Amino acid sequence: FYLTPPQVNSILKANEYSFKVPEFDGKNVSSVLGFDSNQLPANAPIEDRRSAATCLQTRGMLLGVFDGHAGCACAQAVSERLFYYIAVSLLPHETLLEIENAVESGRALLPILQWHKHPNDYFSKEASKLYFNSLRTYWQELIDLNSGEATDVKEALINAFKRLDNDISLEAQVGDPNSFLNYLVLRVAFSGATACVAHVDGVDLHVANTGDSRAMLGVQEEDGSWSALNLSYDHNAQNEREVERVKTEHPKSEEKNLVKQDRLLGLLMPFRAFGDVKFKWSIELQKRVIESGPDQLNDNEYTKFIPPNYHTPPYLTAEPEVIYHRLRPQDKFLVLATDGLWETMHRQDVARIVGEYLTGVHHQEPIAVGGYKVTLGQMHGLLAERRARFSSVFEDQNVATHLIRHAVGNNEFGTVDHERLCKMLSLPEELARMYRDDMTIIVVQFNSHMISACQNEE
Repeated sequence: FYLTPPQVNSILKANEYSFKVPEFDGKNVSSVLGFDSNQLPANAPIEDRRSAATCLQTRGMLLGVFDGHAGCACAQAVSERLFYYIAVSLLPHETLLEIENAVESGRALLPILQWHKHPNDYFSKEASKLYFNSLRTYWQELIDLNSGEATDVKEALINAFKRLDNDISLEAQVGDPNSFLNYLVLRVAFSGATACVAHVDGVDLHVANTGDSRAMLGVQEEDGSWSALNLSYDHNAQNEREVERVKTEHPKSEEKNLVKQDRLLGLLMPFRAFGDVKFKWSIELQKRVIESGPDQLNDNEYTKFIPPNYHTPPYLTAEPEVIYHRLRPQDKFLVLATDGLWETMHRQDVARIVGEYLTGVHHQEPIAVGGYKVTLGQMHGLLAERRARFSSVFEDQNVATHLIRHAVGNNEFGTVDHERLCKMLSLPEELARMYRDDMTIIVVQFNSHMISACQNEE
């Protein structure tokens, strides 16, 4: 089964989305020029989600990628709810009061977010009232707690993540008289999702990460070359600090069973996630909710089992690790991506491929063939391919698509092999997942002139 180049392109471009930040009188007052995003499914349906929105009542822009597991329900809920929780956490007291008074008196609400969505990024309409009521309870509590101090962005991000996770758990425990909604809130709570979210406001960039998606900054060095700066750490068994954290939260007697085969309790790859109440609730609570829940829940193998060596829950948290970075003129772009990308590409290659695409400049480095014995004919092929790459760069209008093309089609020489790309994209659904994971990428381009101007003002 062989795909033609137009067929490959239509698969790669199906979920691409681009947004350019509008300019005012020829001036771009934002540190963000715009962003490109794209998704390539391996699971059917895809378990990744993405979100992007401009904050209307505060300054700044929110962008995030969400990687679901045990289904897509939790990733879907987090992708449509988390930004509202963050925005509300950032709002000044007067604005919160204004919004609450509008709801009280039945007036139109101030819009909080302007979403930038692809038609495939849907909202679950059936749950919107339930979601709104939980959010409203949160802002009412924030009004009552008013300390009069300006909100710290880091604190707002942490509070929003924890509160949403708490609400997901609570909604599942309370249930809903509507059987469809009841099943929905339980599916959201019993599945899980990691989240990596960036908040960009002027030169202030905060990244809040829960799980193993990643944020990386593309930096252009003085000689024009590209380097990568990590803005998140994976929360998994490869992160020693994270393993230590989990151990300190449980009795010494449990130490040898906490992390087995690089998984939490031998089961879960990420050590932080939304949902996944199997790793958070007591056994009694799990049994009670499942017994009183709808029949479909009992048919789901995932909900029935209790993790082994389950003694002192919670074993899992949704609390994010927040990293702050002050943008500099050499910081040209930010890549947010689920682990599907990082499993196939090194961050240094990601920085180079995106950087060269955005500047349209290829450093003509001598061709490295990494210890392979190469015939003259093969070398000729490599040089021809490099020439073709100049023209092929511009077949993608979207840099996230360009990155996916490389992630899926790269050969051992670091160039896109069309035959490999065709094979990888034509794998049947049940096989695709064995070769790659869902991939979701957002590439944010920064406005160096505006960032330099901010630096000069100081």
